[in-house]
Amino acid sequence: MDFTLWDIVRNLLTGLQWTLLLSLVAFICGGMAGLALVFARLSPIQPLRIAARLYIELFQGTPLLMQLFLMFFGLSLLGLEVSAWFAAALALTLFTSAFLAEIWRGCVEAIPQGQWEASSSLAMTRFEQMRHVILPQALRIAVAPTVGFSVQVVKGTAVTSIIGFTELTKTGGMLANATFKPFLVYGLVALGYFVLCYPLSFAARRLERRLNATAA
Repeated sequence: MDFTLWDIVRNLLTGLQWTLLLSLVAFICGGMAGLALVFARLSPIQPLRIAARLYIELFQGTPLLMQLFLMFFGLSLLGLEVSAWFAAALALTLFTSAFLAEIWRGCVEAIPQGQWEASSSLAMTRFEQMRHVILPQALRIAVAPTVGFSVQVVKGTAVTSIIGFTELTKTGGMLANATFKPFLVYGLVALGYFVLCYPLSFAARRLERRLNATAA
């Protein structure tokens, strides 16, 4: 079968859509789990702090590829048949939550201790302190590293091709084998990742400058 340039681009755009969808699912779900982990890491309850720390160290200290294998093949060994899509989304969500939790914890701890003391003097609960005083201030610090990590999540989706999930890299590999034009295909794949990642980096810089200007 002869592939025209449009055929290659059209197939790569389909893979790009799956890459974008997987990135969004991983980042949104990982963000919600990461926020819960931040509260656990800063909790006055010691067992909760220890459990959150172990979770974070586990997923930060092991390769994403190994986590993908465990989700896809490990769950199957337990009798749970999962699709490549589900395994990829679950592994990336867990991976993302661990890193975002540490990023956000560092941002929260960067807030001066006086802010905690002032809000405590107003008889606020721990949750109210975080919600109304600490987190709004930590947001300005967290914007750049959070969006910067989102770029890593997008690029990390490429690893999911190893378990058969047909995202941009997997689609590119199949097209390269079918067309015998690896330079063209992988050049377009690289362009696709650039199209996804560059706007994120650009938006992070703009938003960070705007938040800093507002704070000043």
